[in-house]
Amino acid sequence: MGIFVDLDIVLAQRKMTLTELSEKVGITMANLSILKTGKAKAIRFSTLDEICKVLNCQPGDLLRYEED
Repeated sequence: MGIFVDLDIVLAQRKMTLTELSEKVGITMANLSILKTGKAKAIRFSTLDEICKVLNCQPGDLLRYEED
């Protein structure tokens, strides 16, 4: 797949843990972990919206496309 999730990079830049993000966004650690490791097949816009609000970032900061 050519879509990659850079959640770990943005979290490191914000000095925030996955646990903190989970609590602030209201998403389980398991679901955030799936997203962070790139195993997610989809993400709801409402989830992406909440993550962007908490991390003060744009969707493009979290997602990138690379050709196979």
